[in-house]
Amino acid sequence: MELRDMSKMRAIGRMVMSGILAAGISVLLAGSVLAHCDTTSGPIIPEARAALNSGDVTPVLKWVKKENEAEIGAAFAKAVAVRAKGPEARELADQYFLETLIRLHRAGEDAPYSGIKDEPVAPIVALADKSLADGSADEMVKRMSDHMAKGVKEKFNKAFEARKLKDKSVEAGREYVEAYVAYTHYIEGIHAAIKSAGGHHHAGAAASSAPAATEHKEHKK
Repeated sequence: MELRDMSKMRAIGRMVMSGILAAGISVLLAGSVLAHCDTTSGPIIPEARAALNSGDVTPVLKWVKKENEAEIGAAFAKAVAVRAKGPEARELADQYFLETLIRLHRAGEDAPYSGIKDEPVAPIVALADKSLADGSADEMVKRMSDHMAKGVKEKFNKAFEARKLKDKSVEAGREYVEAYVAYTHYIEGIHAAIKSAGGHHHAGAAASSAPAATEHKEHKK
């Protein structure tokens, strides 16, 4: 395979990966892949229910921007007043306040609100929450490091073996290029994630999508 053909294939590979990454980021920002604060198993709902039971809105103010404190305070006062009218009124009042709180929290993240979801938290997010509760990130770091190492080794081995046959034929060369692109983009994605400051629903989504997008491309083969 000529050098210019190799360069052309790499360029095409990067274009494909950029398209996949852009699509992946759009899905993440539009949906709730990274979000767990709008789920019943997330951290906000239990705190909000506890606040309603205690009659003190203060513990949940941290979940909204300062400019939304007044709106949350007003919604909380209405909910507390209505709750006193009976079980059915309590349920409606609680739902009203919870939805208002989650909506404003999501707005503060520049993320769309699509209701409160009754679904489990993603395993990696549950692990992150557990590490905070345990006061140690060691287990999370180990499990993530093991997962990353496995991914790197798998893609390295595939590219390395394909490299041995890259000059045997054009088709073999293309298989090497595909493996090479998958391997290097996976590494680039990990490096970008490490360097990124990580916005809640923006920079973090972009950085964490790169390895996933590469894997998605491979799985479609």
